[in-house]
Amino acid sequence: MVRQLFSATKVFIGVVHLPPLPGSPRWGGDMGAVLARAEVEAKTMVNGGAHGIIVENFGDTPFRIGRLDADTVSAMTLAVHKVRQATNLPVGINMLRNDAGSAMAVAAVTGAAFIRVNVHYGVMAADEGLVEGEAYQTLRQRQALGVDVKILADVLVKHAVPLGPTDLGHMVRETLHRGLADGLIISGPATGMATSGTDVEIARRAAPDAFILVGSGIDESNAAEVLSKADGAIVGTSLKRDGVVTNPVDLERVKRMADVVGHLA
Repeated sequence: MVRQLFSATKVFIGVVHLPPLPGSPRWGGDMGAVLARAEVEAKTMVNGGAHGIIVENFGDTPFRIGRLDADTVSAMTLAVHKVRQATNLPVGINMLRNDAGSAMAVAAVTGAAFIRVNVHYGVMAADEGLVEGEAYQTLRQRQALGVDVKILADVLVKHAVPLGPTDLGHMVRETLHRGLADGLIISGPATGMATSGTDVEIARRAAPDAFILVGSGIDESNAAEVLSKADGAIVGTSLKRDGVVTNPVDLERVKRMADVVGHLA
């Protein structure tokens, strides 16, 4: 079970937002600097008390839908390997925007424990276009690779909207029982924006035994309320210096978040 990955009742996963990678419009030309920052931020998460880390190609905007280019996949592989070397915490991968196949492959070769899939089951309309779930391919790829990489799937993911009226509870059940996700992520409308406590409650009622994480907008002021029905959170923006997503991770903010989440257990 996915819960067994983390040594905590309430799970706190910190995000390593990578700078622009090779091939992206703002690539700076220095992979060594990218890897050095990833290593420092991973160690900051460890020293601050996080229970896990997820690595994202966050700086690669604008994102594309579908398979990413080989240069991006190669750079992500190096970055995840560097983070894995820096910590014994469970490490996850999110390859934006929705390249579950490459994320699974990188996880298989680096020993990462889980992947985040923005649209695992169903179809969402995003700024980049229609994002279609590939649960069929992702589950069969995992089987073929012979790995036990857990799939944490967003339900009605941020920065996107459903094509028509959608019942959150129904999508929770579909993602679990037809998409065979190992865990679920419930988020607000955009990065750094608060997740609705009501949405978390709906997800919990729909799947009482599921592993459910909050995927955006968690900070020290709202963690207790929003996480009351969830198993934990993926936290990025509020861990950064001054709460600015592009700034480096702040050790004291990580420590305070770990303390807040620890008291909820």
